[in-house]
Amino acid sequence: MAYEDLRGWIAALERAGELKTIHAEVDPILEITEIADRVSKAKFSKALGGTALLFENIKGHPGSQVLINQFGSARRMNLALEVDSLDQVADRIRAFMDVKSPHGFLDKVKMLPMLAEMGKFFPKTVSTGPCKEVIKRDNFSLRDFPVLQCWPKDAGRFITLPCVVSRDPKTGKRNVGMYRLQIYDERTTGMHWQRQKVGAEHYREALRTAAQAKVGASAPARASAAVDVMARTSGGSVLAEGSQPPGKMEVAVAIGTDPAITFSAIVPAPPDVEEYLIAGFLRQKPVELVKCETVDLEVPATAEIILEGHVHIDELRAEGPFGDHTGYYSLEDLYPVFHVSCITQRKNPIYSTTIVGKPPMEDGWMGKAVERIFLPLMRLTIPELVDINLPVEGVFHNLMLVSIRKSYPGQARKVMNAIWSLGQAMFTKCVIVVDEDVNVQDIGDVTLKVLNHIDPERDIQFILGPVDSLDHSSRLPNYGSKMGIDATRKWPSEGFNRPWPDEILMDEKTKALVDKKWKELGLE
Repeated sequence: MAYEDLRGWIAALERAGELKTIHAEVDPILEITEIADRVSKAKFSKALGGTALLFENIKGHPGSQVLINQFGSARRMNLALEVDSLDQVADRIRAFMDVKSPHGFLDKVKMLPMLAEMGKFFPKTVSTGPCKEVIKRDNFSLRDFPVLQCWPKDAGRFITLPCVVSRDPKTGKRNVGMYRLQIYDERTTGMHWQRQKVGAEHYREALRTAAQAKVGASAPARASAAVDVMARTSGGSVLAEGSQPPGKMEVAVAIGTDPAITFSAIVPAPPDVEEYLIAGFLRQKPVELVKCETVDLEVPATAEIILEGHVHIDELRAEGPFGDHTGYYSLEDLYPVFHVSCITQRKNPIYSTTIVGKPPMEDGWMGKAVERIFLPLMRLTIPELVDINLPVEGVFHNLMLVSIRKSYPGQARKVMNAIWSLGQAMFTKCVIVVDEDVNVQDIGDVTLKVLNHIDPERDIQFILGPVDSLDHSSRLPNYGSKMGIDATRKWPSEGFNRPWPDEILMDEKTKALVDKKWKELGLE
C-alpha cells in the first residue's frame, strides 16, 4: 500500500526501526549537518548509513521538526519504494517494455489488464488537500522554516530537497526536478537551474518567447543569441543594453512529499515522461494533485509545504558557494531568482531536507537506486549492456563502470559514445568498459582486470563535450574533456595478434572437494 504522505512514511520508518527521534536542542546552522554526516557515515552505528533522523527541538524554530537521511541506506531505499529489492522495480519496467504490438482480437484482449494497470499510474487532480490547511498570501517569511546552512563556507541557508515544478512555455508539459534554493531573504531564493536541466530549458524557452516578441518573428537569430541564459553578464540582466523584454515564468516548489514523489524528482526520465507519472508507477497508485493558489501549476496534495511564485526572466543573481556532493564547494555563479508570492502548508509542517558532501551520504543511496532501476531503459539504446556501476566515490558523474557482451571489434568505443549521448549520462567524466565476465560491482575485480587488460596509448580515448556544472576542474564552465577506457579483451580484428592468456581459476572438482573438507580442516 502506497505511503499517503511524508507522515505515513515517517511512521513506516519508525515501525521498521529505521528512525531515531532527537529531542535535544540542535542548531540548523551547521550542527544538524555534522550530526547527519556522522550518522550517514555510520560512525555511531553498525548499520551502513545509520538511521533516518527526526529532530524535534530546533534552535530558533520552536515547534518545528526536521527530517533528514530518510533515504540513507539500501534498506531504507527499498522501504521507500516498497520492494524487497530494487531489481523488482527494474523487472516491472522491463515487463512494460517487453509488450509487443497485438496481432488480432485475442492479443488485444490479453493486453487489457496491463493497460488497466498503466492507467492507474496517471496523476489525478483533486479539489483540495492537506497542503492547503494554511494559506499565506501576506505576512509570511521563508525564514520561518528551519532551513539548514550545511557547511561553513556556504553562502547561506539552502533548501536542498525541493520538488520544483515548472511548465514548458511552448508545449505546456510539466516537469518536476530537484534544484537547490538559496534563501536570499523572506521572499526570494536562488533557483539553481544548471544549464542542462529541464527547468533551465523551460527558462530558456520563456526567454526565447519573450525575446522573439520584442525583436519580432523575423529576427530569430537575434532572439536565439539572447538565450545563453546563464552567461556571465553584468548587473544581473540576461540581455545587454536593456534589450530584455519583461516577463515571468511560473514556478511552484513542494517540500516534504511522500518518498516516491521525492525520488521521482531526481530520476533521469525520458523528456516526455512526466515525473508525477513515474511516482505513480513507483508507488503503484496515482499521485493526487491540487491547483496552486496564485500560479497555474499543480502540486502534490499531501505535501507539507508549497511555495508558489515566479522567476523573472530578466533577472540573474549570484548564487553559492555551496558545499556539494563532489566533496568540494561549488563556486558562486549567476542564476535566476525565485520570487515567492504565496505559501500553503499543513498545520505544523515537517521540514524535509538532506545534505550533500564527501561520500558516502544519503544522496549516494538515491544514486544507486537510479542505477539499478534504470538499467533496463539504458539497454533500450545499448542492448549489449550487461551491468553498470556508478561508484559512490565517483559522485555519479565522474566514473561509470560498464560490462558488455562483446560481439564485434570496436564495440567498447561504440558503447562509450552511446553513454555520452544519454541524458544525464553525457556528463560522465570517465567510462570504463569491460567484458561480461567482469563483475563491475566488485571494484577489486575491476581494478585487477582493467589494469591487466589495457595498453594505455591504444585503449584510452579522449573527447570534448558538455560536462557537469559542478566540475571545477574543466577548462571552461560546462565544457571540457571526457575519457573512455576500452578494457575488453582485444581481438585479432582489432589489430591484436598476440595470444591472450587464460585467467587463473581453480577447477570445480577441486573446489567441491575442499568444500566438503572445510570443517574438518578446522579453518572456520
